[in-house]
Amino acid sequence: MDVFLIIIAAILMLLGLLGCILPALPGPPVSYAGFLLLHFTDKVQFSTTQIIVLLLLVILAQVIDYFIPILGSKYSGGTKWGSWGAFIGSVAGLFFLPWGLVLGPFLGAVVGELLGDADIRLALRSGTGALLGFLLGTVLKLALCMYFIVLMVGSLI
Repeated sequence: MDVFLIIIAAILMLLGLLGCILPALPGPPVSYAGFLLLHFTDKVQFSTTQIIVLLLLVILAQVIDYFIPILGSKYSGGTKWGSWGAFIGSVAGLFFLPWGLVLGPFLGAVVGELLGDADIRLALRSGTGALLGFLLGTVLKLALCMYFIVLMVGSLI
C-alpha cells in the first residue's frame, strides 16, 4: 500500500508542478495533496508543524496569485483604475484559458488606466507591471511545488 501511495503522491506533485503553468490545475494545492499522501505512508512522517506551515504557504500562494498582478500594476506607477482593472482582468481571464490568464491582468490594467483618463504610456506601464506581477506569482508557485518535490525525494532517500 505504501508503494501505491508514494506513486500517487509523486504523480500529484508532478501534476502540481504542471499546474503552476497550466491554468486548469491549481498547482500548489495539488502538490500539497501529494505531500499529505506521502505523510500517510509508513516510510515518511512529517511533523504537525510542517503540515500546518506548508498548508498556510499553499493558501498564501493561492491568495497572492490573484493579488500580485494588482500590486505589480500599482508599483509600476498605475492608479487605482489600473489596479482594479488588473484584478478584473485576472478574474475575466479565467474564462479565456490559457491566454486569458496571461493577458487578462495586462489588458485589464491597460483598459482600467485608459478608463481613468491616463495616457497610453502610463496605461502600458501599468499593464506591464500587472503582467510582471503575474509572472512573479507563477515563479513563486513553481518554487513552492518544487519544494514539495524536494521534501518528497529527501524524505524517501
